[in-house]
Amino acid sequence: MGVSRRRVTLPEDSSTSSSAEKGKLENKKAKDSEALYYIQTAVADHIFPRISVATSAKEAWSILQKEYQGSAKVRIIKLQTLRRDFENMKMKDSETIDEYYTKVRELVNQTKSLWGGYTRKKGRRKIAYKCH
Repeated sequence: MGVSRRRVTLPEDSSTSSSAEKGKLENKKAKDSEALYYIQTAVADHIFPRISVATSAKEAWSILQKEYQGSAKVRIIKLQTLRRDFENMKMKDSETIDEYYTKVRELVNQTKSLWGGYTRKKGRRKIAYKCH
């Protein structure tokens, strides 16, 4: 589920806002509250206290993202490590193609969770190259 990155801002004087603007604002607030509800109900009980203070879906999502993926610097280091592991990966003589494929997919999935730019095509090429 994607979380809207737009910030809901309240006008300082709501009496000057038109009823259409008020309706749009209420709709945005309702959607944000619904998204926050879904995030809060989707996390495990032991994780909930970390996001219970969030007042918007974006804030809760940011807390979870930072905690589980780390800062941008940490993600870059993790990606570099995964790339090195991927490039150095070799199929063992005792290993079946299915076992090797599983290891490659695990690395690709870990990479995709940090950064979606790593494609299946690279994983397939790695498997095809190692199996010939």
